[in-house]
Amino acid sequence: MSVHTARGVLHIHSAPAALCPHIEWAVSSVVDARVDFQWEPQPAEPGTYRAELSWRGPQGVGATLASTLRSLAHLRFEVTEDPSAGCDGSRWSHTPELGIFHATTDVHGNIMVSEDRVRYAYEMGAGDPSVVYQELSLALGEAWDEELDPFRHAAEGAPVRWLHRVG
Repeated sequence: MSVHTARGVLHIHSAPAALCPHIEWAVSSVVDARVDFQWEPQPAEPGTYRAELSWRGPQGVGATLASTLRSLAHLRFEVTEDPSAGCDGSRWSHTPELGIFHATTDVHGNIMVSEDRVRYAYEMGAGDPSVVYQELSLALGEAWDEELDPFRHAAEGAPVRWLHRVG
């Protein structure tokens, strides 16, 4: 049985300085390699730091990274895993206030909302279009996007490092 390779990006949008070594240790344990992030001050939240890491490894590394990092308090991050052989892509977004959000993505990074989720929104909003809107907003992760956008824009032009997982 062959293991398919996936790739993606880990964006640490904001982390307190004291948490940075713990993040490096946690990511290193997932990717089974030493990780040294290039931490930059996060202008969207003074006193915090941001970093990015592009990764390549077995399918599912994105989910493991998100699961591992979500337990760290005061951390805003996103993990993407691009589509690969037999698998859709994924995006996980996390904020301290909202917790974690997961979405399936296509080859262009668009969030894919399933037929069942759309039907659920219709059923919940029978007679009240605002409920349909709320349910679809939740399915698209709009609250996470709104909270993370200032941190994403502050990181535009930031350097990205590549990590290749062995094994």
